Amino acid sequence: MTDTSTAAKQPGSLRVGVQKFGTFLSGMIMPNIPALITWGIFTAFFIADGWTPNEALSTIVGPMIHYLLPILVAYQGGRMIYETRGAVVGAIATFGAIAGSDWIIANFNAALPEGEPELGQIHMFIGAMIMGPLAAWIMKKLDALWEGKIKAGFEMLVNMFSAGIFGFIAAVFAFYVLAPVVNWIMDVLSGAVGWLVENGLLPLTSILIEPAKVFFLNNAINHGVLTPLGLAQADQDGKSVLFLLEANPGVGLGLLLAFSVFGVGAARASAPGAALIQFVGGIHEVYFPYVLMKPALLIAVIAGGMSGVFVNVLFGTGLRGPASPGSIIAVLGQTASDSYLGVILAVVVSAAVTFVVASVILRASRKRDLAAEAAGSDGFADAVARTEANKGKKSSVLSGLAGGAAGAAVATRPIEKVIFACDAGMGSSAMGASVLRNKIKQAGISGVSVTNKAIASLDGSADLVITQAQLTDRARQREQGALHVSVDNFMNSPRYDEVVELLRAQANGETPAANDPVSTGRPVDAAAVAATGSAPATTGSVATTGALGGGPAPVAEDSVLTRGSVRIHAGSATREQALQEAADILASAGAVTGGYFDAMLAREQTVSTYMGNELAIPHGTNEAKDTILGSALSVVRYDGGVDWDGDAVTFVVGIAGKGDEHLRILSNVAELFSDDDQIARLKAAKSPEELYELFQSVNGEGR
Repeated sequence: MTDTSTAAKQPGSLRVGVQKFGTFLSGMIMPNIPALITWGIFTAFFIADGWTPNEALSTIVGPMIHYLLPILVAYQGGRMIYETRGAVVGAIATFGAIAGSDWIIANFNAALPEGEPELGQIHMFIGAMIMGPLAAWIMKKLDALWEGKIKAGFEMLVNMFSAGIFGFIAAVFAFYVLAPVVNWIMDVLSGAVGWLVENGLLPLTSILIEPAKVFFLNNAINHGVLTPLGLAQADQDGKSVLFLLEANPGVGLGLLLAFSVFGVGAARASAPGAALIQFVGGIHEVYFPYVLMKPALLIAVIAGGMSGVFVNVLFGTGLRGPASPGSIIAVLGQTASDSYLGVILAVVVSAAVTFVVASVILRASRKRDLAAEAAGSDGFADAVARTEANKGKKSSVLSGLAGGAAGAAVATRPIEKVIFACDAGMGSSAMGASVLRNKIKQAGISGVSVTNKAIASLDGSADLVITQAQLTDRARQREQGALHVSVDNFMNSPRYDEVVELLRAQANGETPAANDPVSTGRPVDAAAVAATGSAPATTGSVATTGALGGGPAPVAEDSVLTRGSVRIHAGSATREQALQEAADILASAGAVTGGYFDAMLAREQTVSTYMGNELAIPHGTNEAKDTILGSALSVVRYDGGVDWDGDAVTFVVGIAGKGDEHLRILSNVAELFSDDDQIARLKAAKSPEELYELFQSVNGEGR
C-alpha cells in the first residue's frame, strides 16, 4: 500500500510541507482580513484614547476580537476541510475553547492574592486554527462511516443530529483539553517575544523572516504566530510591532530601486514597474526573483528588514491590525495614531539600507552580468520560473515579469512544426495539441503539424514549442532555435488564439503586429479570458454513442476507458485522495503497478496537471514509465470538488499510456471540456453509466 511517506523523503519535501502548512493557515486568515480591518477601525476611533472616543461603540471592540474574529477563522478553516458542514462544527468546537480559556483564567484570577495583577483574556486565534479544521476533518470521517447506509427519508434527520451531537462533544473536548494547551502555547510565545523585545533582539527575527519570504515559507510564521500574538498585543496596548516584522514594504522597494540603477538586462528594465507594484500594490512576491538571481542579495534584504525593525522598536511604533497586502497604503491605514513618524521612518530607513547593500553587491558583479547579458542569458527568466516553482502555482504578477524577460522573442523562421511538451508527454500535452490542432483546422490553415512530446524527447526540430510556464525554461534549453510560448493550462489558454493569428499572418505573408503577445513573448493572463467556445470534430478514431448529439456506435468495452473505470462521488476529496483513487482504478484495470501513485504524486510536485475547466488529468513522470503495464483511463467526478493546489477540480481523469490508444480518447476528452454546454451535461449525469456514455461521445456534426 502506497502513501505520501515516499514523497516526504524527496529533496525539498520539507520546504513544500512548510509552504503548504503556511498556505493553509493563510487560507484561514486572509478571507477574514476585512473583519480584522473593521475591528482596527473601531479601535482607532472609539476606545478611550482613540481619535473620537465613544463609550457605547467601544463596547463592540472586546467581543469582536474575543468571540467574532476567532469564530470566523474557525468557520473558514472548517469550510476549507468540509464545506459548510465542517465550518459549523468547527465554529461550535472553537467556542468551547474560548469558554474553556475564560474559565481557566477566571479561576486563576480568583485565587490570586489581593492586589496582584490579574491575567487578561487570551483570544483563541491559535485555538481556532487548530479546532476549526480538526473538528471538520473528524466530522467528514464520521459521515463517511454511514454514507449510503441511511434509509431514504431519514438523511436530513441523521445529518442534523450527527453534526449537533458531534459539535457538542467537540466543544467539551476543546473546553477541557485544547483550551489549556493553547493558553500554555500563548504564554510561551508571548514570553519569547517579550524576551526579544526586552533584550533588544527583535531585529534578529529578520534573519529568519526575510529569507522565508523569498521561499514562500513566511505564512506559517506570519499567520501561525505573529498574527495571533499581534492581535493580543493590539487588544491590550492598541498596537503591535509584530505586524510590521513581515509587512514592511521598504525592503522590496530598496532592492528594486538598486536594480533600477545598477541592474542589467531584463531585470533592470522590469524593476521600476515591479517597485510600483510592490510598494503601492503590496505584492511582495514581485521582488523575490531578483533575490534568487543573486542569493547574496539575501544579505541586503535581511539588513533592510533588521534596520526597519530596529527603528520601529526604537520609536515604540505599531499597527492596530495586520497590514495585508503589505502595501504602504495598508501599512499607513493600520498605523496607530502615535506611530506615524516611526513607521514612515522605518520604511525609509529599511529601503535606504537595502538599496545601499544591494547596490554594492550589484556593482561588484556588474562586469560579469554585462557579459552574461551580451551572451543572451542574464538568468532573470530562470529566476522568475524558480520563484513560481517555490510558490507552487502560477502568478499573473510573476508571469508579467517573465514576459518582460522574454523581450523580443519573435519567430525567425516559418512555423511548420508545433510541439506541445510536458514532463511525461503522455496526457496534458496531448490534449493541448488536440485543442490547438482543431483551432488551426477551423481557421483553414494548412501545412502546420501539431504533435506532443515529453520535454526529454525534444530534438531541436520544432519551430514553435508550447509548454506550461513552469517548464518553459527546460524546453528552451532543448529547443534553443524555436519560438516558445508559455500557457497557464493546456485546455483553454487564450495563447492558442494568438498562435492561430500568428500562423494566419504567416500564411498570408504578413508581419505579426508589434504588440502581438506571441511575437513579443508577452504573457497573457489566461484567468482573465473565458473559454473560447466549442471545438470542431475530433481527429481521433473513437466512435460516438450520440449522447451529446448523435453518432454511430459506442466504443467497445475493451477500450482504454471501460465502464468500471468511471465513478461519481457526492462529496469532496483532497488532491492526494483523488490521485490515490485514480491510481487504484488504473491498477485494477491491470494498466499500472503499485508504484504508479508515487509517480503521479511526484508529477504534481513538479508541475500541476490541472488543465482548466474543472479538469485535472494526473499521470506519472517520464522516469516512471516502467510502472506502466498498458494503456487505461480512469474518470472520477467529485461533486464536492477537489482543491488541486489552489484550483477547483470536478473531474479527475487518470492516465496510463503504453502506446497511442489513450491519446485518441484524450483528444475526445479535450473536445468535451472545450465547450461549457458539454461540461454542464457531464456534471448533470445521474450515474456512472450515464457519465461513461457521455465520455464516449463527441458531437461530430454541426460544430
